[in-house]
Amino acid sequence: MTSDVWLPIPPDEIEGLPEGLTYRFWDGGEDGNQEFPADPADCAVYVVPYMKRYPVKVRPLAQMPNLRLVQTLTAGVDDVLSRLDDLAPGVQLCNARGVHEASTAELALTLTLASLRGIPSFVRAQEREHWQGTFHPSLADKSVLIVGYGAIGSAIEDRLVPFELARVARVARSARTTERGPVHPIADLPSLLPDADVVILSTPLNDSTRGLVGKDFLARMKDGALLVNVARGAVVDTGALLAELESGRITAALDVVDPEPLPTGHPLWRASGVLISPHVGGPTSAFLPRAKRLLVGQLRRFVNREPLANVILTTSATGV
Repeated sequence: MTSDVWLPIPPDEIEGLPEGLTYRFWDGGEDGNQEFPADPADCAVYVVPYMKRYPVKVRPLAQMPNLRLVQTLTAGVDDVLSRLDDLAPGVQLCNARGVHEASTAELALTLTLASLRGIPSFVRAQEREHWQGTFHPSLADKSVLIVGYGAIGSAIEDRLVPFELARVARVARSARTTERGPVHPIADLPSLLPDADVVILSTPLNDSTRGLVGKDFLARMKDGALLVNVARGAVVDTGALLAELESGRITAALDVVDPEPLPTGHPLWRASGVLISPHVGGPTSAFLPRAKRLLVGQLRRFVNREPLANVILTTSATGV
């Protein structure tokens, strides 16, 4: 039985790794062409490199016939989902639930406040040494709609609590009840969107959410509403969003875009009323401690043949 574990963090920098496994360091390298640390056929656990391009992340998968666990260090697993055919039956795919909630929720709140309070215009004015006070909206008394109420969506609401909101509405794949109130199914979006001053996207990217925020979704948003995306760029139809931004009817704060990285000259860079950050919801000082804890706990479960955490799916003979 193979026992190699490929880690994108040097194993000597992770305290508490269980014995009985052979740890190999591989993060793809700066150019993505780093040599493999060992024969991929001997790999049992592949921890996907973090903040690397898609081709780098999936490069070894087709050469890992004895793989048993793919562990991402991201909440989204869409990169791996696109390559399930490369995986043998019985491989468990797990995400990084518990790693990015704090950082991503912080950024969602940051983008919301910065957009409402006009921070980008103040930065530009400072560069011109120009002092001009203006009136801007407050987050207080606003209605917020969180689309994608998983661990990150819940963490976002945690951080919204002190801001004296009028209302928070929650949407997920299916309806349920939480201590804070009901979670609506996606089918309820048409009735919820017209009342939201701020719409925050924190949903995973899958077949049902790709292009979710299209022409009809945006048209139902109220005049002057703010769209905040800390999910995945492809959840939003970029062309439809550009049309709304150019009309000035809504504004947007985007940590993720489609295409990504956003190329030089793309009209989204200079669209009216948009604030863009370069997909930095996760990479903060909070990442490494939480990522290491996740890996140690997951690998202990793996060695002890205990149920793994954060299992998204187990591949079958057909790749699903």
